Amino acid sequence: MDTELLTAVRELADKLSGKNLKLGVAESCTGGFLSNTITNLPGASEFFKLSVVSYSKEVKKSVLGVRSSTLKKHGMVSEETAVAMLEGVMKLGHADVALSVTGVAGPEQMENKDVGLVFIAAAVREHVESQGFKFSGNREEIKRQASLEALRFLKRALDIWL
Repeated sequence: MDTELLTAVRELADKLSGKNLKLGVAESCTGGFLSNTITNLPGASEFFKLSVVSYSKEVKKSVLGVRSSTLKKHGMVSEETAVAMLEGVMKLGHADVALSVTGVAGPEQMENKDVGLVFIAAAVREHVESQGFKFSGNREEIKRQASLEALRFLKRALDIWL
């Protein structure tokens, strides 16, 4: 694993384990890369509770409970969908902390949204924060950048809310 990702996971793990918090992840465009990155850290089972790779619209709806109206109005790649995915994984896994990622990894646009557009949402109990990002590169590079930023995004949220 590259050192930047490993450092971000270790920092997050220290924060979560120190507070005995359990993490749930819902990811789409990263296709499991984020969860794989987390589980590459020995001892991740102490804080990592569950992951849902909701690559399709049907899974976003049926497993995470994202409303059809949200997907129709805002699309699968939107801040609103990232937040709905986040809420769904928290409920599904009874997690204290959650992270979600949805976006366009390419190589083509999706829903008229540019390649590299990614929305990340983080929750610490009742606190929710979300933001859009623009990454560049090929699919693998976008997945890596989005995963790294998601880990950092959640760490910043934990620093504020804990």
